[in-house]
Amino acid sequence: MSGASRSRAAPLRAGDKHRYGLWLMLTPFLVGTVVLVAVPAVLTFALAFTEYDALSPPTWRGVQNFFDIFHERVFQIALQNSAIFVALAVPLRVLGALSLALLLQHRRRGYGVYRVAVFLPTVVPDIAYALIWLWIFNPVFGPLNIVLGALGVPQIAWLVDPDTALYAIVIMSLFQIGEGFILLLAALRSIPPDYYAAGSLDGAGRWQLFRHVTLPLLAPWLVLLTVRDIIVTAQNTFTAPYLMTGGGPYYATLFMPLLIYEEAFDRFRFGLGSAMMIVMFLSIGLLLYLVFVTMRGWGYEDDA
Repeated sequence: MSGASRSRAAPLRAGDKHRYGLWLMLTPFLVGTVVLVAVPAVLTFALAFTEYDALSPPTWRGVQNFFDIFHERVFQIALQNSAIFVALAVPLRVLGALSLALLLQHRRRGYGVYRVAVFLPTVVPDIAYALIWLWIFNPVFGPLNIVLGALGVPQIAWLVDPDTALYAIVIMSLFQIGEGFILLLAALRSIPPDYYAAGSLDGAGRWQLFRHVTLPLLAPWLVLLTVRDIIVTAQNTFTAPYLMTGGGPYYATLFMPLLIYEEAFDRFRFGLGSAMMIVMFLSIGLLLYLVFVTMRGWGYEDDA
Protein backbone atom coordinates (compact mmCIF):
# COMPACT_ATOMS: atom_id res chain seq x y z
CA MET A 1 0.00 0.00 0.00
CA SER A 2 1.38 3.42 -0.92
CA GLY A 3 2.03 6.21 1.59
CA ALA A 4 -0.84 8.28 0.15
CA SER A 5 -3.29 5.41 0.64
CA ARG A 6 -2.13 4.86 4.20
CA SER A 7 -2.60 8.59 4.99
CA ARG A 8 -6.12 8.57 3.55
CA ALA A 9 -7.04 5.52 5.60
CA ALA A 10 -5.61 6.94 8.82
CA PRO A 11 -8.21 7.63 11.53
CA LEU A 12 -9.18 11.17 12.38
CA ARG A 13 -7.28 12.87 15.17
CA ALA A 14 -9.06 13.87 18.37
CA GLY A 15 -8.88 17.56 17.42
CA ASP A 16 -10.43 16.91 14.01
CA LYS A 17 -13.24 14.88 15.54
CA HIS A 18 -13.95 17.69 17.99
CA ARG A 19 -13.96 20.25 15.17
CA TYR A 20 -16.27 18.19 12.99
CA GLY A 21 -18.55 17.58 15.96
CA LEU A 22 -18.83 21.32 16.57
CA TRP A 23 -19.70 21.95 12.91
CA LEU A 24 -22.27 19.17 13.05
CA MET A 25 -23.93 20.75 16.07
CA LEU A 26 -23.83 24.17 14.41
CA THR A 27 -25.44 22.90 11.20
CA PRO A 28 -29.12 23.26 12.33
CA PHE A 29 -28.42 26.79 13.55
CA LEU A 30 -26.62 27.76 10.35
CA VAL A 31 -29.38 26.29 8.17
CA GLY A 32 -32.02 28.12 10.21
CA THR A 33 -30.04 31.37 9.97
CA VAL A 34 -29.77 31.09 6.20
CA VAL A 35 -33.40 30.05 5.64
CA LEU A 36 -35.06 32.33 8.21
CA VAL A 37 -32.74 35.35 8.25
CA ALA A 38 -30.38 35.60 5.29
CA VAL A 39 -32.81 34.61 2.51
CA PRO A 40 -35.68 36.86 3.78
CA ALA A 41 -33.21 39.73 4.18
CA VAL A 42 -32.05 39.39 0.57
CA LEU A 43 -35.64 39.13 -0.69
CA THR A 44 -36.66 42.17 1.37
CA PHE A 45 -33.82 44.20 -0.11
CA ALA A 46 -34.79 43.12 -3.64
CA LEU A 47 -38.51 43.80 -3.14
CA ALA A 48 -37.79 47.28 -1.80
CA PHE A 49 -37.05 48.41 -5.35
CA THR A 50 -40.15 46.84 -6.90
CA GLU A 51 -43.92 47.10 -6.87
CA TYR A 52 -45.26 43.76 -5.69
CA ASP A 53 -48.67 42.68 -4.35
CA ALA A 54 -48.12 38.87 -4.16
CA LEU A 55 -50.69 38.40 -6.95
CA SER A 56 -48.77 39.65 -9.97
CA PRO A 57 -45.06 39.57 -10.90
CA PRO A 58 -42.85 42.26 -9.33
CA THR A 59 -42.38 45.45 -11.32
CA TRP A 60 -39.12 47.38 -11.07
CA ARG A 61 -39.48 50.87 -9.56
CA GLY A 62 -35.95 51.70 -8.51
CA VAL A 63 -35.76 54.13 -5.59
CA GLN A 64 -39.28 55.46 -6.16
CA ASN A 65 -40.58 53.44 -3.19
CA PHE A 66 -38.26 55.35 -0.87
CA PHE A 67 -39.40 58.70 -2.23
CA ASP A 68 -43.01 57.63 -1.79
CA ILE A 69 -42.72 56.51 1.84
CA PHE A 70 -40.90 59.67 2.91
CA HIS A 71 -43.76 61.71 1.48
CA GLU A 72 -46.32 59.74 3.49
CA ARG A 73 -47.35 61.48 6.70
CA VAL A 74 -48.16 58.18 8.39
CA PHE A 75 -44.63 56.92 7.78
CA GLN A 76 -43.17 60.08 9.29
CA ILE A 77 -45.37 59.67 12.37
CA ALA A 78 -44.40 56.01 12.81
CA LEU A 79 -40.70 56.79 12.44
CA GLN A 80 -40.98 59.63 14.95
CA ASN A 81 -42.92 57.48 17.44
CA SER A 82 -40.33 54.71 17.18
CA ALA A 83 -37.49 57.18 17.75
CA ILE A 84 -39.22 58.68 20.82
CA PHE A 85 -39.96 55.22 22.19
CA VAL A 86 -36.34 54.08 21.87
CA ALA A 87 -35.03 57.37 23.32
CA LEU A 88 -37.26 56.99 26.39
CA ALA A 89 -37.36 53.24 26.94
CA VAL A 90 -33.72 52.24 26.43
CA PRO A 91 -32.10 54.56 29.04
CA LEU A 92 -34.85 53.82 31.57
CA ARG A 93 -34.58 50.05 31.01
CA VAL A 94 -30.79 50.07 31.38
CA LEU A 95 -31.00 52.28 34.47
CA GLY A 96 -33.71 50.05 35.99
CA ALA A 97 -31.71 46.87 35.35
CA LEU A 98 -28.60 48.46 36.87
CA SER A 99 -30.46 49.73 39.94
CA LEU A 100 -32.09 46.36 40.64
CA ALA A 101 -28.82 44.50 40.08
CA LEU A 102 -27.05 46.75 42.59
CA LEU A 103 -29.91 46.35 45.05
CA LEU A 104 -30.13 42.56 44.80
CA GLN A 105 -26.51 41.58 44.23
CA HIS A 106 -25.89 40.58 47.87
CA ARG A 107 -27.42 37.54 49.50
CA ARG A 108 -30.06 38.50 52.02
CA ARG A 109 -33.36 37.17 53.26
CA GLY A 110 -35.78 36.61 50.38
CA TYR A 111 -33.32 37.74 47.69
CA GLY A 112 -34.15 34.72 45.54
CA VAL A 113 -37.84 35.60 45.48
CA TYR A 114 -37.06 39.19 44.51
CA ARG A 115 -34.78 38.09 41.68
CA VAL A 116 -37.46 35.76 40.33
CA ALA A 117 -40.01 38.58 40.57
CA VAL A 118 -37.74 40.84 38.48
CA PHE A 119 -37.15 38.18 35.84
CA LEU A 120 -40.70 36.78 35.66
CA PRO A 121 -42.30 39.49 33.43
CA THR A 122 -39.59 38.84 30.82
CA VAL A 123 -40.71 35.24 30.22
CA VAL A 124 -44.43 36.06 30.02
CA PRO A 125 -45.62 35.65 26.39
CA ASP A 126 -46.09 38.98 24.63
CA ILE A 127 -49.82 38.45 24.03
CA ALA A 128 -50.53 37.60 27.67
CA TYR A 129 -48.34 40.48 28.81
CA ALA A 130 -50.23 42.94 26.60
CA LEU A 131 -53.61 41.69 27.86
CA ILE A 132 -52.48 42.05 31.49
CA TRP A 133 -51.47 45.66 30.90
CA LEU A 134 -54.67 46.32 28.97
CA TRP A 135 -56.48 45.49 32.21
CA ILE A 136 -54.03 47.52 34.34
CA PHE A 137 -54.47 50.60 32.14
CA ASN A 138 -58.27 50.34 32.01
CA PRO A 139 -59.52 53.87 32.81
CA VAL A 140 -62.59 52.66 34.74
CA PHE A 141 -61.69 49.56 36.75
CA GLY A 142 -57.96 49.20 36.14
CA PRO A 143 -55.89 48.85 39.32
CA LEU A 144 -53.51 51.65 38.33
CA ASN A 145 -56.26 54.27 38.18
CA ILE A 146 -57.85 52.86 41.34
CA VAL A 147 -54.55 53.42 43.19
CA LEU A 148 -54.19 56.92 41.70
CA GLY A 149 -57.73 57.77 42.76
CA ALA A 150 -57.06 56.52 46.31
CA LEU A 151 -54.01 58.79 46.46
CA GLY A 152 -56.03 61.77 45.29
CA VAL A 153 -54.25 61.93 41.94
CA PRO A 154 -56.41 62.62 38.86
CA GLN A 155 -57.12 59.43 36.95
CA ILE A 156 -55.60 59.12 33.50
CA ALA A 157 -57.11 57.71 30.31
CA TRP A 158 -53.86 55.93 29.55
CA LEU A 159 -54.58 54.27 26.21
CA VAL A 160 -57.42 56.55 25.12
CA ASP A 161 -55.62 59.89 25.36
CA PRO A 162 -53.13 60.42 22.50
CA ASP A 163 -50.93 62.44 24.89
CA THR A 164 -50.39 59.48 27.23
CA ALA A 165 -50.78 56.37 25.05
CA LEU A 166 -47.15 56.24 23.93
CA TYR A 167 -45.90 56.73 27.50
CA ALA A 168 -48.13 53.86 28.62
CA ILE A 169 -46.34 51.57 26.16
CA VAL A 170 -43.01 52.85 27.53
CA ILE A 171 -44.12 52.03 31.09
CA MET A 172 -45.00 48.51 29.96
CA SER A 173 -41.53 47.96 28.56
CA LEU A 174 -39.83 48.95 31.83
CA PHE A 175 -40.93 45.75 33.56
CA GLN A 176 -39.35 43.39 31.02
CA ILE A 177 -35.73 43.94 32.02
CA GLY A 178 -34.96 40.46 33.32
CA GLU A 179 -32.24 39.69 30.76
CA GLY A 180 -30.39 42.93 31.44
CA PHE A 181 -30.80 42.36 35.17
CA ILE A 182 -29.19 38.89 34.96
CA LEU A 183 -26.40 40.22 32.73
CA LEU A 184 -25.50 42.99 35.19
CA LEU A 185 -25.72 40.61 38.15
CA ALA A 186 -23.11 38.45 36.46
CA ALA A 187 -21.01 41.54 35.71
CA LEU A 188 -21.12 42.61 39.35
CA ARG A 189 -20.07 39.12 40.45
CA SER A 190 -17.03 39.35 38.14
CA ILE A 191 -15.61 42.40 39.94
CA PRO A 192 -12.83 41.27 42.35
CA PRO A 193 -13.69 42.12 45.99
CA ASP A 194 -10.07 43.26 46.49
CA TYR A 195 -10.86 46.43 44.54
CA TYR A 196 -13.50 47.43 47.06
CA ALA A 197 -11.25 46.51 49.99
CA ALA A 198 -8.46 48.67 48.59
CA GLY A 199 -10.83 51.57 48.03
CA SER A 200 -12.23 51.30 51.55
CA LEU A 201 -8.72 51.38 53.00
CA ASP A 202 -8.14 54.62 51.10
CA GLY A 203 -11.24 56.11 52.76
CA ALA A 204 -13.65 55.85 49.83
CA GLY A 205 -17.36 55.82 50.67
CA ARG A 206 -20.12 53.94 48.89
CA TRP A 207 -20.60 56.62 46.25
CA GLN A 208 -16.86 56.90 45.58
CA LEU A 209 -16.59 53.11 45.25
CA PHE A 210 -19.49 53.06 42.82
CA ARG A 211 -18.15 56.01 40.82
CA HIS A 212 -14.52 54.93 40.60
CA VAL A 213 -14.69 51.12 40.86
CA THR A 214 -18.10 49.67 39.99
CA LEU A 215 -19.13 51.97 37.15
CA PRO A 216 -15.84 51.85 35.17
CA LEU A 217 -15.71 48.05 35.40
CA LEU A 218 -19.38 47.76 34.40
CA ALA A 219 -18.97 50.16 31.49
CA PRO A 220 -18.38 47.51 28.77
CA TRP A 221 -21.38 45.54 30.02
CA LEU A 222 -23.55 48.66 30.04
CA VAL A 223 -22.51 49.48 26.48
CA LEU A 224 -23.34 45.92 25.41
CA LEU A 225 -26.71 46.10 27.16
CA THR A 226 -27.48 49.49 25.60
CA VAL A 227 -26.70 48.24 22.09
CA ARG A 228 -28.75 45.08 22.65
CA ASP A 229 -31.67 47.07 24.06
CA ILE A 230 -31.70 49.49 21.12
CA ILE A 231 -31.94 46.60 18.66
CA VAL A 232 -34.60 44.73 20.64
CA THR A 233 -36.67 47.73 21.72
CA ALA A 234 -36.91 49.17 18.21
CA GLN A 235 -38.36 45.90 16.92
CA ASN A 236 -40.52 44.77 19.86
CA THR A 237 -43.20 47.40 19.34
CA PHE A 238 -45.70 45.32 17.45
CA THR A 239 -47.70 43.04 19.76
CA ALA A 240 -48.72 45.56 22.42
CA PRO A 241 -49.86 48.36 20.04
CA TYR A 242 -51.56 45.84 17.73
CA LEU A 243 -53.60 44.26 20.54
CA MET A 244 -54.13 47.25 22.83
CA THR A 245 -54.56 50.30 20.62
CA GLY A 246 -54.30 49.26 16.98
CA GLY A 247 -51.77 52.06 16.55
CA GLY A 248 -54.13 54.71 17.89
CA PRO A 249 -55.47 56.91 19.20
CA TYR A 250 -54.73 59.22 16.29
CA TYR A 251 -51.56 57.24 15.39
CA ALA A 252 -50.08 57.93 18.85
CA THR A 253 -48.85 54.33 19.19
CA LEU A 254 -48.17 53.58 15.54
CA PHE A 255 -44.61 52.27 15.42
CA MET A 256 -42.56 51.09 12.46
CA PRO A 257 -43.10 47.31 12.91
CA LEU A 258 -46.87 47.76 13.03
CA LEU A 259 -46.90 50.08 10.01
CA ILE A 260 -44.72 47.65 8.03
CA TYR A 261 -47.10 44.81 8.88
CA GLU A 262 -50.15 46.82 7.81
CA GLU A 263 -48.45 47.98 4.61
CA ALA A 264 -47.34 44.50 3.56
CA PHE A 265 -50.04 42.16 4.84
CA ASP A 266 -53.14 44.37 5.02
CA ARG A 267 -52.63 46.45 1.87
CA PHE A 268 -50.42 43.91 0.02
CA ARG A 269 -47.90 46.60 -0.88
CA PHE A 270 -44.82 44.50 -0.25
CA GLY A 271 -42.52 46.83 -2.12
CA LEU A 272 -43.33 49.81 0.08
CA GLY A 273 -43.27 47.60 3.20
CA SER A 274 -39.80 46.31 2.28
CA ALA A 275 -38.59 49.86 1.71
CA MET A 276 -39.88 50.82 5.17
CA MET A 277 -38.10 47.80 6.65
CA ILE A 278 -34.79 48.88 5.11
CA VAL A 279 -35.23 52.44 6.37
CA MET A 280 -35.98 51.12 9.87
CA PHE A 281 -32.85 48.98 9.98
CA LEU A 282 -30.72 51.77 8.55
CA SER A 283 -32.07 54.04 11.30
CA ILE A 284 -31.17 51.44 13.93
CA GLY A 285 -27.68 51.16 12.42
CA LEU A 286 -27.26 54.94 12.50
CA LEU A 287 -28.37 55.04 16.13
CA LEU A 288 -25.91 52.27 17.03
CA TYR A 289 -23.13 54.20 15.29
CA LEU A 290 -24.00 57.30 17.32
CA VAL A 291 -23.90 55.22 20.50
CA PHE A 292 -20.51 53.83 19.50
CA VAL A 293 -19.12 57.31 18.80
CA THR A 294 -20.57 58.70 22.04
CA MET A 295 -19.32 55.85 24.25
CA ARG A 296 -15.97 55.29 22.52
CA GLY A 297 -13.32 54.73 25.15
CA TRP A 298 -15.90 54.37 27.93
CA GLY A 299 -14.69 51.18 29.51
CA TYR A 300 -11.44 49.29 29.66
CA GLU A 301 -9.32 47.06 27.47
CA ASP A 302 -7.44 43.98 28.60
CA ASP A 303 -3.73 43.95 27.88
CA ALA A 304 -3.79 40.25 27.05
